[in-house]
Amino acid sequence: MSFDPRYPQPQAPDPRARATRNRAIAIGLSAAVVAGLVAFGSYLLLENSEANEKSTDASAAQDGKHPGGHGDSHGDASGGAIEGLKSWDAAKLGRNHVAGSVDYPMKPPVGGDHNQSWMNCDGDVYEKALPDVNAVHSLEHGAVWVTYNGKAADADVAELAARVEKTPFTLMSPYAGQEGAIMLSAWGKQVAVDSADDKRVDQFFAQYVQGTQTPEPGAPCTGGLATVPQ
Repeated sequence: MSFDPRYPQPQAPDPRARATRNRAIAIGLSAAVVAGLVAFGSYLLLENSEANEKSTDASAAQDGKHPGGHGDSHGDASGGAIEGLKSWDAAKLGRNHVAGSVDYPMKPPVGGDHNQSWMNCDGDVYEKALPDVNAVHSLEHGAVWVTYNGKAADADVAELAARVEKTPFTLMSPYAGQEGAIMLSAWGKQVAVDSADDKRVDQFFAQYVQGTQTPEPGAPCTGGLATVPQ
């Protein structure tokens, strides 16, 4: 067989070029596989992370805490029934303004007719006993009244005073005629506690400082009497 010298003849493929091409294809495929595995792994990590966050949030909500592990100031002690709590029918507690004194059936009183002037209750701590008729008006505005007698320990009195001073819609004063050493009162609600560290202090503050029992929600705790009337 003869070849026409005027026309180029087909050349046999170079084995080295083919090998180089095959390696490039293999490297490209490997890179694609690795990239796919990395993307899939990242997806799984993200899914697991979101699932863990949801689980943490759910647990935190159930425990009464925020997701960061920081509970509120009262923790889970603020909820639930308050042991020894006494309640009165708010509908039967008078709310008329009167000029004179009122004979209240409980001491300290938790509601009833009262003076038109309230005691300031914006974290106010009084060293002298308050007139019942003025303190009751503060309760009508949603305040919690902390009272103590001579049986209360000085350390408990100091700790409660510090708490009241930083809690709006609270007030504190001595009350010689009460049964318990330390008592907490709100409109229609009252409890005697054993000490400043008693968990019922947290519960009572959480539930009744401007709580749902308040007859006049939104009424102020300032602009009333700042000193004990003579």
